[in-house]
Amino acid sequence: MADELRYGVAACQVDQPNPTDRAEMARNTARMVEMVDMAVEGYGPFMDIKLLAFPEFGHAAPIYPTAKSLLAKLAVPVPNEHTARLEDKARELGVYIQTATFLEEDPQWPGKVFNTTCLLGPEGLWYKYRKVNPWIPWEVHTSPHDLADYEDELFPVAQTPIGCIGAAICYDWLFPEPLRQLTANGAEILVRVSAYMDPWGATPPMDWWTTVNRCRALENTAYVLAANQGAELSHYPPFSWPGGSMVVDFDGRILAQADPGTGEKIVVSEVDIGALRHIRKRRSGHHTLAHLRSEAYPMYGQPYYPQGSFSAENNHTVAMNEERIAEVKQRITRQS
Repeated sequence: MADELRYGVAACQVDQPNPTDRAEMARNTARMVEMVDMAVEGYGPFMDIKLLAFPEFGHAAPIYPTAKSLLAKLAVPVPNEHTARLEDKARELGVYIQTATFLEEDPQWPGKVFNTTCLLGPEGLWYKYRKVNPWIPWEVHTSPHDLADYEDELFPVAQTPIGCIGAAICYDWLFPEPLRQLTANGAEILVRVSAYMDPWGATPPMDWWTTVNRCRALENTAYVLAANQGAELSHYPPFSWPGGSMVVDFDGRILAQADPGTGEKIVVSEVDIGALRHIRKRRSGHHTLAHLRSEAYPMYGQPYYPQGSFSAENNHTVAMNEERIAEVKQRITRQS
């Protein structure tokens, strides 16, 4: 059992042209399947790679300004042919893969586009996570929080044979609450699927990427496996992507990190879930979840960005995001 809980993880950083339509997505998926083989086989003499993660927008990014355009050009159901290819590879190699994100359409929510990542393993699909905090105003995909009557778990955690795994996407990580909730739901490894652009990368003076990953690890006593985009400007205009994919332990120590900068990279490290479980059981100090005085914070008893915001509108736009942000800012200003 101990050997099953001590293994290698791989953050797989990509640098591929962003698809402009669904037909171009297969090229990106094929390359990611190749990278899984490279990580598992290449690092085989050193460790058994059991968990791999890919960045946000590895399959497609929201390059069109409205949800209607995204639905016409890039949105796909999840699961799909791309998840099937990755699932086959996971089954072949006996590994778990946190996918790059898809722009997802779901007939249950017509006219909506979600930014979605999946955890796949030899057993199949464990969960799909839909980004709760889109990077507004630019991102016009829908947060499940913003839908009236959305009943699925917002922060699913998979209890796999290699430990309890949960994921959140990019901007989610600037809020401590999503990772705290994943931890409360049982997560031992927090996977960051991200497209974090310059200047908020892995180098001073604004190395938010590194700072946030380390902070979320230590404040939740959890491993962090963080895969970031490494795409050059010509592949994903108008932004360039600083990479720096990394693995962090439960005390906030960086175990491995790719050199900052564009380009494909695979960074690996060993994790020990048995040691993590021992620490969570043994510690009484610095056990922040056990020390959390949740009722001390009345701000959480009132809404800020309101739930059910876009339940009646199918063509979600940047202008709609900006209008809602302005409404919330005005209310906060009046309160203060």
